[in-house]
Amino acid sequence: MALWTVHGDGRTTDGDAVSPQERLSWPLTIGFGAQHLVAMAGATILVPAATGLPVGTTLLFSGVGTLLFLIITRNRVPSYLGASFAFIAPLQAARSEGIAAQLGGIVAAGLLVIIIGVAVKALGVRLLESVMPPVVTGAVVILIGLNLSHRAASSFAEQPLPAVVAMGIILLCGVLGRRLFFRFSVLLGVVVGWVLGFVLGIVDTAPVANAAWFGFPTLHAPELRPSVTLLILPVVIVLVAENVGHVKAVAGLTGRNLDGSVGDSIIANGLSTTLAGFGGAPGTTTYSENIGAMGVTKVYSTAAYAVTGVMAILLAFSPKATAALGTIPPGVVGGATLVLLGLITLVGVRIWMDNRVDLANPGNALVGGAALVAGVGDLTLKLGNMELGGLVWGSLLVVILHPIMRWLRAARRI
Repeated sequence: MALWTVHGDGRTTDGDAVSPQERLSWPLTIGFGAQHLVAMAGATILVPAATGLPVGTTLLFSGVGTLLFLIITRNRVPSYLGASFAFIAPLQAARSEGIAAQLGGIVAAGLLVIIIGVAVKALGVRLLESVMPPVVTGAVVILIGLNLSHRAASSFAEQPLPAVVAMGIILLCGVLGRRLFFRFSVLLGVVVGWVLGFVLGIVDTAPVANAAWFGFPTLHAPELRPSVTLLILPVVIVLVAENVGHVKAVAGLTGRNLDGSVGDSIIANGLSTTLAGFGGAPGTTTYSENIGAMGVTKVYSTAAYAVTGVMAILLAFSPKATAALGTIPPGVVGGATLVLLGLITLVGVRIWMDNRVDLANPGNALVGGAALVAGVGDLTLKLGNMELGGLVWGSLLVVILHPIMRWLRAARRI
């Protein structure tokens, strides 16, 4: 039995969405895979650069993690697993301890995520609905989009002209284009903005010229240190919340009930993160930028993500190609992600609307509102040696406080 059935004639969509188990012709599927590669490239290169871990190794394990994710979720949940921003602060704090200690914390976090995923899979959807009802999952999806928005905005402001061009092309193609060609709007916007960067002289090609065509990624072994592990473990909350939010967002976009795949998704992400820690890369997570790309194109085929995973693995063995990806101007990345993060934010709003979440309910309004402001404002606090950012605090507020407030409100009525 084929992994994917061909959608229609494989060359056109006639405005229809391409489901996860479908694909277009392989040339078009490769094109959509390249589009997802462009969407994830900025973040997946930025995280290792900020934490001192090798970029090539990060690409390798993000590609491997993506393929594992598709296998474990049985092609039901389209996703790319890239390096998680949530790891930046704790890995930076532990940088003086060395790469081995950093990786030990990543391995511990990945193992804990696997345990949580097994629990969710064993106890079923009932556990998910009791801990993370629609008001919580919608808030988490909104948080994921808005917490990263300041990065997109600052990159946009850094280079306004290429940012406006990239964003404008994505918007025009996405809104006005009806032919299949226009579904490559993200790729088109980034490529045109990239070319403009060359014309304006803001692209530094020296790293590409000096890099080798072929080279093996640098691998490192982990070392478990309790102090570093405790520093990184709070990231687990974000990873679980992001996975649940991702599945809910994809379900909202495709109109399918994917609650049964949440446990598999969490297990896959935990396994991917564990492998990354054993090899020398940051932990992984699902990417909101790629959800945004799906929302723009309405192509949800997991075949495109399989292509992206293979591309990432191949790029990991070419320092020159990795360096080339690193030359995408920040403004272009900012213009593209401004659109994609905005779209994923509205998917969270859609989850609230579709499930008729009552925002007049004080428990929903107060807790959800506080969580969103903590996330959008990137509330950052230190607990001893641990520095936790807005995504962690926002997720903690909505995931932990909402069921408590709901229980207190119910108890008061008795």
